[in-house]
Amino acid sequence: MSASSSHTRPDRTSPNSEAVEDYAKAIYALARRDEGPVGTSAIAERLGVTPGTVTPMLKRMAELGLVEHVPYRGVTLAPAGEDVALEVIRHHRLLEAYLAEALGMPWDKVHAEAEVLEHYISEDLEERIAAALGDPSRDPHGDPIPDRMLALASDAGVALAEVAEGAGGTFSRVSDSDPEMLRFLDERGIRPGAEITVRERTPFGGPLLIDVTGSEHAIGRELAERMIISN
Repeated sequence: MSASSSHTRPDRTSPNSEAVEDYAKAIYALARRDEGPVGTSAIAERLGVTPGTVTPMLKRMAELGLVEHVPYRGVTLAPAGEDVALEVIRHHRLLEAYLAEALGMPWDKVHAEAEVLEHYISEDLEERIAAALGDPSRDPHGDPIPDRMLALASDAGVALAEVAEGAGGTFSRVSDSDPEMLRFLDERGIRPGAEITVRERTPFGGPLLIDVTGSEHAIGRELAERMIISN
């Protein structure tokens, strides 16, 4: 999914702008995971709120022209809503990159910090961070960073859990939502950009034995589902 060329900035004067951004980002992420309208229960689960809280917010977002309601099915982001989502995703991923690269914060800690700060940085600070980092295209976890026009590069790939025995590729990205999982990978020197080969797929849901630049590691299936490999 690519953004439109318009660059719509959320209204920072609104007392609910942070919530609107969170909802837009959640709907965007859920829509990329599954095709079709996004249901109220899925939004509630992702944001950790009750379904009854979601409905009035979606109504408000529809009034703002950010979402389009599909009766009995859910909502889709309107172009303006997609811009809101991509703007906050750009903030989040630039902040993660800055915290990790410029400040040396461990990659398992940057997500939580960026979740708070993403709502409050100005366009000027966004540009200064991007310039200081040399306009990075990926965050520390390998996720693509939307560019200034909010276009998002492809993040295609397959889960490590789906890679056949004897095959492999480049470890391109990993979910940033589980700090313990990130620490596990970091302690073993497994970072995006590493070349990975699946040596053995142990039966009955057992771990994958993988080779990472000459070192062998056992990776559980749950973690392997969250590690994305590209050719």
